[in-house]
Amino acid sequence: MSEVASNSSPRVSVISAFLNAEKYLAETIESILAQDYDDFDLLLVDDGSTDESMRIAKDYATRDPRRIKFLEHPDHANRGTCASRNLAVSQSSAEFLAFIDADDCWRPSKLKDQVALLDRMPEVDAVCGAVNYWASHAGGEDRIVPTGHVSNRPVTPAEALVHLYPLGQAAPPCPSDLLMRRSIVEAIGGFEESFTGPLQLYEDQAFLAKFYLRGTIYFDDRVWLDYRVHEGSCGARVAREGLYDDVRQHYLRWLEAYIDGSTRRNDPEIKLALMRAWRPYRHPRLTAFRKRLGAAARRVIG
Repeated sequence: MSEVASNSSPRVSVISAFLNAEKYLAETIESILAQDYDDFDLLLVDDGSTDESMRIAKDYATRDPRRIKFLEHPDHANRGTCASRNLAVSQSSAEFLAFIDADDCWRPSKLKDQVALLDRMPEVDAVCGAVNYWASHAGGEDRIVPTGHVSNRPVTPAEALVHLYPLGQAAPPCPSDLLMRRSIVEAIGGFEESFTGPLQLYEDQAFLAKFYLRGTIYFDDRVWLDYRVHEGSCGARVAREGLYDDVRQHYLRWLEAYIDGSTRRNDPEIKLALMRAWRPYRHPRLTAFRKRLGAAARRVIG
């Protein structure tokens, strides 16, 4: 790897918040250090780990102190992923911010390609690509999923909010795949720190909803992220515990309140999307009936 640029501040700060991630953390860090792009620093944030994660992160920081920084909350507290990401944002100074979970891996051209996109399109606040849902690491079958409802054009506010999950059908960005301008992250107030515990399932969606209302995003069709599919993920845990509907309803209540306080509170498309999202919970019998009708129709028409 060539020398890092001599600027007083790197162009990209890479932020990885982790909790008890000893199984995959080193592999994640190595994928960052293997980038074809050099002008970045790496902030590793320990969210109160009790395993070997802290030792692994500190070892990397000791070996490359000019570029890698270890962070933690006072008293080694566990405050959640959002608070940990916000801590790292406050300690960084780069023009661009990238986030990666401590079980995912980047492909080598991720930063180089994405920085080039943001340099080429100054009106765009964030970029991401299609994602490889990586199950082959454990003997499963990988699956590439396009992100967004359109590819290779800027998507202006608040188009993505109504077309992407959780309000729409298209796949949302994985935070591990985003490269964002610092200015937009600061403008929307960072990550929502109240989304802790099981609510962490929707922490990314709360942050993205705030972004969609103000920012412009570009969905590329290239793959830069291997998103590790495993049973220890937050989504898998929430599903096992039967908490998905409770968490989703909490998110929808939060989103309604946030939109009510924004300049988009009277947007008819957003109101319609929210109404559709609430329908299964406000009209459960009707929703179940429609599902049975749809299943019967599919059996008849093949």
